[in-house]
Formats: sequence, C-alpha cells, structure tokens
Amino acid sequence: MADQKRILVMAVHKPAEALRMAAGLTLLDDAVTVASWGKLPESADVAEQMEALEFGDVPVVELDHTGDAVAVLARQILDNDLVYCV
Repeated sequence: MADQKRILVMAVHKPAEALRMAAGLTLLDDAVTVASWGKLPESADVAEQMEALEFGDVPVVELDHTGDAVAVLARQILDNDLVYCV
C-alpha cells in the first residue's frame, strides 16, 4: 500500500467545484485539507459539499486577504505533498 499523501485543495475561482473535488479525494484515504481564498459563497452547491466534507472530517479554512493569511497559505503549501488550485 502506498504512503498516505497530504493534499491541499485551494478554492479560488470555482469554490463549489474545489469542494466537490476535495470530497472525492477523501475516497483515496489521503489526508485532505481545503483552503479558500476569501469567504466561501453561500449557495446550495457549497452547502452540500461542506456537509460531505464535515462528515469526512476534512478541515476547511477560509483565508482573508491579509498578510497573515498569505503566511498561513504559504505554510500549508509547503506542508502538503500535492496542491490543487481550482
């Protein structure tokens, strides 16, 4: 069996699609984390995917546009094996 990967999914331009992708990646038994650049939109698609991610204990972090957020994002990118920007 392969080693468990750490995967970061960045929700930038298509947040609902990024959340859907992250939910699908949980089927691989890899450690998945989601970071959103800005607040996630309030929509039915996003709410549905958030429910799936909560069920899978996937952390979702909403980053604001401050200097601290950039440092947090940089650390997350370095700490993960794979990064997807959607």
